[in-house]
Amino acid sequence: MINLLIVILTCCSFLCLFRIARGPSASDRAVAIDILGIMIVAFGAFMSIKTGKEFYLTTALVWALLNFIGVLALAKFLEGKGFDD
Repeated sequence: MINLLIVILTCCSFLCLFRIARGPSASDRAVAIDILGIMIVAFGAFMSIKTGKEFYLTTALVWALLNFIGVLALAKFLEGKGFDD
């Protein structure tokens, strides 16, 4: 079951990469980057369940935090505001 979920997640990741490369606007690309980050976190969680090692889960948690900060910074940039506003 986990293997099927990993395959589906990989296919969805390639679709997000396609949207990042060919997105019609910057906001579409930003949403695709955010979704790709969420899928990477899910991939880490699935790998942690599959292998039984908590390293993948720790990495997924750190990636989620960095993804959140990055998306906030990108949203502020797209809005035209500085980072100190």
